[in-house]
Amino acid sequence: MIERARSQVAGLVNAETDDVRFTGGASEALRLALAFAAAEVAGPLRLAASRIEHPALLAAIADLGARAEVRWIEPDASGVVPVDAVADVLANPVDLLCLMAVNNEVGTIQPVCEAAALAANAGAAILVDASQAAGRIPVDVQDWGADYVVLSAHKIYGPKGVGALIGDGLAVRPSPAGAPSHDTTPNPPALVGFGEAARLRLIEGRDDEDRIATLRDRLQAALIGALPDTVVNGDGAAKIAGNLHVSVRASNDAVIAQLFDTVAISTGAACVSGVDQPSHVLQAMNLPLWRQEGALRISLGRDTTTAEVDQAAELIIAAVRKVRTLLDKAS
Repeated sequence: MIERARSQVAGLVNAETDDVRFTGGASEALRLALAFAAAEVAGPLRLAASRIEHPALLAAIADLGARAEVRWIEPDASGVVPVDAVADVLANPVDLLCLMAVNNEVGTIQPVCEAAALAANAGAAILVDASQAAGRIPVDVQDWGADYVVLSAHKIYGPKGVGALIGDGLAVRPSPAGAPSHDTTPNPPALVGFGEAARLRLIEGRDDEDRIATLRDRLQAALIGALPDTVVNGDGAAKIAGNLHVSVRASNDAVIAQLFDTVAISTGAACVSGVDQPSHVLQAMNLPLWRQEGALRISLGRDTTTAEVDQAAELIIAAVRKVRTLLDKAS
């Protein structure tokens, strides 16, 4: 059953079965990828990474300390990492390029194919965090030419606590010394659930994403119609369906406090919710301060209904208006 799950996960991203190495989640997979890459070089790992990578990767890079030399790539104001910026950083020797396929906060789709080609020409490996991409947009690891690809089961409606690192023969390669390891005691129910989720995404994903995109556009139109100064963040042309990231002219913390227990909404990445500062993604995008402080991250999924979208729109609009009224009175 585990091997069938491995084959199903491989099928989702057009990988070979022996390329799929199961992990305890995407965070572990990212750390394992860095360990494999570091084991390929004699000295410090020469890394290039975008400023808007997931906090899990940023933490893993920080933990490498003196064992890594890091060069950062800046995104543009829409949250896209420009191909020219990737080319510039690869003009100097790089061992590993890190570029997520889809940004987890603003939903922008990154130019992975172009970046992977540039990395290959420069003699660099590439690590792609595809946690937000798999099952939402076509992911083809062979077409990408990526050396390491990371997946997360719960991002495709599978169980929490299981992920995968995909790369050439990684299912049978021994772990590098000191690498995180999830090899000793597999969790069959979670792995089987991961495989089934991958199978269903191949069957249902395209239709689901088309429907979700329609709902997202409906919600976006409702918010902008009632709050015309609302700004949509991210790249409108290159964005996954289930992400709506907007900025309103009101404190996002205050807005979310009004929505407690009624609307599932956040100010940034779920893994750093509760942190009282603008997200590193919005700071890297160099957005105006009011857009950082008024940012709202809304996710839609396969279970979201039209009625829920309409109700959420009404509640968010009412919350923003209430916060604005309170601020006006206070001033």
